[in-house]
Amino acid sequence: MKRVLLVEDNREIAGMLFDYFECAGMELDYADNGELGLKLAQENTFDIILLDLMLPRMDGLTMCNMLRDSGNNTPVLMLTALDSREDMLKGFRHGADDYLAKPFDLDILEARMTALIRRYRGAVAASKLEYGEVTIDQKTHKAYRQDKLLALNPTTYTILEMLVKSAPNVVTREDIAFRLWQENEPNNDVLRSHIYQLRNQLDRPFEKQLLKTITKVGFRLESGE
Repeated sequence: MKRVLLVEDNREIAGMLFDYFECAGMELDYADNGELGLKLAQENTFDIILLDLMLPRMDGLTMCNMLRDSGNNTPVLMLTALDSREDMLKGFRHGADDYLAKPFDLDILEARMTALIRRYRGAVAASKLEYGEVTIDQKTHKAYRQDKLLALNPTTYTILEMLVKSAPNVVTREDIAFRLWQENEPNNDVLRSHIYQLRNQLDRPFEKQLLKTITKVGFRLESGE
């Protein structure tokens, strides 16, 4: 059974989602403000978090950012009426994995949730990947550089895993986009935002940059040695 945390202050939307997903056999926990949502997310294990942007006590962006800073990599799907390009990119920069504007189709929401949960759980072997200074534990979905834990969400983890598996070869933008979104690829700004997030974790705290952009092609990983 999938366990879902819904953080949404609109009781009408919350009731609709409860009815739909309980019929689908999911278990839902609920918070009507960001502070309670953060507390529940930190104290419990969920398969996915559905997070409204405009919340009392703590907004969704702040909650998502605090989750990622604490090392929590549960998938976050933001639900919001703010659907401008900048709003979407801001959500991704704060650690969200996907973004759905209100009003939304419940079948589309469930499909996106299922894709995120599948990617998060991952059909991976209980083994480690290593390339240069980077180590990935495929069983726990944790990644390290020089033994420093990287605060990655499921999307940035997937990108780094692809880079490590292919290193030192280039991974194309098209391959990354297809792995993340299959046929429903968003615009290039969304992938760019995830790459920016990955760089912040992988390279910013260190002297040498490992993630290299190959212009008009894709990305590759250097060993750092």
